[in-house]
Amino acid sequence: MNGMKRIAVVGASLAGLRAVEFIRRAKFEGEVVLIGEEKHRPYDRPPLSKEVIRGEADQERLALRRKSYDELNVELKLGQRAQSLDSGAGEILLQSGEVVPYDGLIIATGSEVRVLPNQPSLQGIHVLRTLDDALAIRAALQRRARVAVIGAGFIGAEVAASARQLGLEVTMIEALETPFAQSLGPRLGRILQGAHERRGVRVLCGRRVDRFGGGHLVESVWLDDGSRVDCDLVVVGIGVTPSVSWLDGSEVDVEDGVRCDETLATNVPGVVAAGDVASWYNPLFEERMRVEHWTNAVEQARHAVSTLLAAPGEAKPFESVPMFWSDQFDIKIQAAGKPKPGDELTIARRGPGDEKLIALYSRAGRVVGAVAFNQPPKLVQLRMLIGKRGGLDEALKIVDS
Repeated sequence: MNGMKRIAVVGASLAGLRAVEFIRRAKFEGEVVLIGEEKHRPYDRPPLSKEVIRGEADQERLALRRKSYDELNVELKLGQRAQSLDSGAGEILLQSGEVVPYDGLIIATGSEVRVLPNQPSLQGIHVLRTLDDALAIRAALQRRARVAVIGAGFIGAEVAASARQLGLEVTMIEALETPFAQSLGPRLGRILQGAHERRGVRVLCGRRVDRFGGGHLVESVWLDDGSRVDCDLVVVGIGVTPSVSWLDGSEVDVEDGVRCDETLATNVPGVVAAGDVASWYNPLFEERMRVEHWTNAVEQARHAVSTLLAAPGEAKPFESVPMFWSDQFDIKIQAAGKPKPGDELTIARRGPGDEKLIALYSRAGRVVGAVAFNQPPKLVQLRMLIGKRGGLDEALKIVDS
């Protein structure tokens, strides 16, 4: 165990909690402390944009751990933001002024929401990242608000779908040519845009927000073409950035997150990272990446603990096929791999209304990504194939089987 006596995990997130659990499963008998900025114990975030804002799930249902925390023998420091890190001294300074010593550190601070340039502080303009954010949006939706969602990525689209399922008037605004243009590409983006429009969501693409209208309360969103979207509630969902500001001035390298090697180790001995905040070299794709999804957080938590507790020279690379999913209306979207804009896109299966579809992304004959609508078993098989560096012909056989 490298002689460690006290491990600190910064980030009471999915990755942070799972890291604590994996530490104990590895029979580490020293002290463990879990530090989190929010007052809540770790909870599941995917339902926030769906069941929570629709009023179908409460906080108890979101709990990531149902068993007693006493079994983990972990010291919880919740509602306390990590302010700075002195890796030389092995100390974390909290916003309260408390200093937390450690000799092993797992960084799992996740990410923070982006906001629009000059976004005003009008009542009715929301972001969605935390449970408290979701509860505030839910309360506003119950007032039968007209909703404007800015950003048509997965969070924005899920919020738009949830609001529409509540019977509300919804407009989704996207600066790019289609929804999901960056993650899935414009071709699939147009298909999903059609799915939203058929269910009553007004989708405006290629439009940027110019300003907001209203005095104390938001009343409208003005776009760069001069048009106006009247609304009572705005949800800004334009993505996230890794939460690394507390590492300013520390020795830990930061580059689009915490820079890690292929084992999830940082440049500082005894410090690893996991989850949204970790930027690591993935040997499977031969590139550096940072992944903001649930499955990756769990898998990296396990591997980061293994790396932290490994004997010198025995840590192994973290080779992973990223996987994510999104539920929008009655469409379950699942994706695996890491496609790029220049990859060849093959629509391998297309059902009625384009809502039972499988798309494959390939590069030099190798499958590097797959997307499935409402076909979970096929996506699992395709993810395994991507992990084996399989070819397009093999993928097509899976689709046709």
